[in-house]
Amino acid sequence: MRMVDALAERALAGGRATRDEARAVLGSNDDDLLAVVAAAGRVRRRYFGNRVKLNYLVNLKSGRCPEDCAYCSQRLGAESGVLSYTWLTPDQAVEAAGAGVAGGAKRVCLVASGRGPTGRDIDRVARTIAAIRERYAGVEVCACLGLLDAGQATRLRDAGADAYNHNLNTAGERYADICTTHTYADRVSTVEQARRGGLSACSGLIAGMGESDDDLVDVVFALADLAPDSVPVNFLIPFDGTPMAGRWQLTPQRCLRILAMVRFVFPDVEVRLAGGREIHLRTLQPLALHIANAMFLGDYLTSEGQAGRADLDMISDAGFVVEAAGEPTLPAARVDAGLPVTTAADVAPARTDLVRLRRRGAGTDLPPNA
Repeated sequence: MRMVDALAERALAGGRATRDEARAVLGSNDDDLLAVVAAAGRVRRRYFGNRVKLNYLVNLKSGRCPEDCAYCSQRLGAESGVLSYTWLTPDQAVEAAGAGVAGGAKRVCLVASGRGPTGRDIDRVARTIAAIRERYAGVEVCACLGLLDAGQATRLRDAGADAYNHNLNTAGERYADICTTHTYADRVSTVEQARRGGLSACSGLIAGMGESDDDLVDVVFALADLAPDSVPVNFLIPFDGTPMAGRWQLTPQRCLRILAMVRFVFPDVEVRLAGGREIHLRTLQPLALHIANAMFLGDYLTSEGQAGRADLDMISDAGFVVEAAGEPTLPAARVDAGLPVTTAADVAPARTDLVRLRRRGAGTDLPPNA
């Protein structure tokens, strides 16, 4: 596909896709899918080598949210049946984070439901950050606590947070269709406050909520205006008991095209494979790693993810390596005017535990595997 090859060449030279080109990537057909993935993969490897950064979610406070975001299982009035509990203690958060760090996570993402943190909440999260820092000195800490008031980002930075996540989720023109208790402008303001407060900005989107190609392009270019260091790409998890229950509009091919479009707009920014990858990409998840350079390990806030061991095997089998603690994520090209990123030379050990003797089907009393 000449168009995506040209996009890759431009990205390798430090440019990015235009809006029309982004729409063209989304509108490409399945016959061209591997060409799209390959072109995006050239860009991903140029800036990030074969490294995959692992992030791990710790849900500090679950459920009971007063906001009415239509996609969210913790929303006001949701009958989703998810876990609901108040704040974890610092020790409980450290224990939860430890599972991710043991699995290779370089960043721990501390999340709490609610409109936004109070001053007391910031104090509570600061103690939790200190406890995690004491146990795992090299781990990055990202906070995701909702809408920020003036000065709160600075307090989180002073407490030891590295980054703040607040997603735009969808295009500004249709934001009122998915939430009425706060505005798109509130979200933009929070990302801006995070940056002004000295935190690395993490902001992304959710695909699969009935948006058009134009909506996806709009939100991605709105994100580009905010210059985040990390862009999580979520795929809607249509929880029962929410207004978006039953929305299964995505295909694995569509998900790959969305990821590729994001990569062509953010060639040298962390693109993270986030919630919903298992249920929408399914067996094509490994192909997504040729576009995204980061992912969440294990479970999400209110739903279970792929087993952590399976995530690590997928990374290895696809020819990638887990990014080590202390290794920079963002490429030198983003900071030092185009210096290349070297590819890690690590080779995963051979698996010797994959052969299992058949004990079902013909010749046994157990049903066959079909």
